[in-house]
Amino acid sequence: MSEITDNRKWSTIYPQGQLLTYYQPIVALESRAIVGYEALGRERVDGEVHSLGSFFANLEVPVQEHLQIDRQLREQAIAKLSGLAIPPMLFINLKPSWIYQSYKQAGELHTLRLLEQYRVDPRNVCIEITEDEFGDSMGELTRIVKLYRTEGCQIAIDDIGRGFSNFDRIARIRPNFLKVDVHLLKNSAAHDGYLGVLRSFSHLAEQVGASLLLEGVETAQDLRRAIRAGARYVQGYLFSPAQADFQDKHAFTPLVETELSANRQILGKTLRLWEEVGQRLAGKVRESGIRELLEARSSNNADTTAEAEFADQAIRRLLPELEACCIRVYLCRTSGIQLSANHSRSEPEGWKINLDYRFADWSWRPYFLTHLSHGTTETKISDMYADLDSRAWIRTVSIPITSELVLLTDVIDSFE
Repeated sequence: MSEITDNRKWSTIYPQGQLLTYYQPIVALESRAIVGYEALGRERVDGEVHSLGSFFANLEVPVQEHLQIDRQLREQAIAKLSGLAIPPMLFINLKPSWIYQSYKQAGELHTLRLLEQYRVDPRNVCIEITEDEFGDSMGELTRIVKLYRTEGCQIAIDDIGRGFSNFDRIARIRPNFLKVDVHLLKNSAAHDGYLGVLRSFSHLAEQVGASLLLEGVETAQDLRRAIRAGARYVQGYLFSPAQADFQDKHAFTPLVETELSANRQILGKTLRLWEEVGQRLAGKVRESGIRELLEARSSNNADTTAEAEFADQAIRRLLPELEACCIRVYLCRTSGIQLSANHSRSEPEGWKINLDYRFADWSWRPYFLTHLSHGTTETKISDMYADLDSRAWIRTVSIPITSELVLLTDVIDSFE
């Protein structure tokens, strides 16, 4: 129920008004509908409603006081689900230290008791493990989380990207949801590196069997970035602030459909542009005569320096014909062994040769073999990624030369 967003000056560190639970909608991109709500604490004083974020963030307040207020808010939220035929998913924030202390003292988990009391299906509740200085054993936390999961609750790890310890939690807990800290979404607008980090969280979620939930979506631009980053769920003021009641599940469907449609158009246009790039490169390769040259020299012998030098000579015939967006060219065997050197373009020096990569083995890279395993006529284009040397966003275009050799060209992605 905690939310650190309110900078209001408190006349006292303790809530003095009416305690209320408010609900901020969480929208699924695939259904374009509200699928759940995060429960957040509020206080009504003199007719005005304020966040309790400052109260829960105040370290001067004893933990027991935090727990007492949080339990009242939590009970309100769970009771609200009890009368609904098709309840939405309810996301409840719990600090690990709160969970552990409560379990040690009472031998039970208060939330599970409330679910039983109000006859709420635990499968409709997601326990958010928030970033916290949890001093006790990770094994203890894992066992407690297992109790929630055994009863049917789903698990989310909140504030991904804010701290360091939560990566250990991801590995140990294997959550259902990863909630990414709002600052990463905001920073991705001005710095490409953050967009790369967001995309990496999408891949991380896939690897641990979780769904990526991006919070802090306040503008249409934020939603577009969330879609590009691979988020499955989104949350933020673009849709709605936290409110006292649940909303129509399709309240934001038109908004999401508009951005998804725009994203599809962009992806379609990008795909067509890259198909044209691939076709132009394949045409340059045909015109250069590199294929005939290498076919005539084709050998089943082990890689030798002589073979590598011949490959480099063949590549040099192609270099003058390549467009400025091509920054690196090299030749690989279908086994994953690089035969040629790296031929790299930089300004203002032009093309340079790097012999260090001759005979490098790329078969260990998961995506690489897909570029080496196609037939003799199919050109393939990789997903966008950041180049290790220039840090520019690039894609790799692979063009089969012979049944044993594939030419790979790294091309700057100027279409994003």
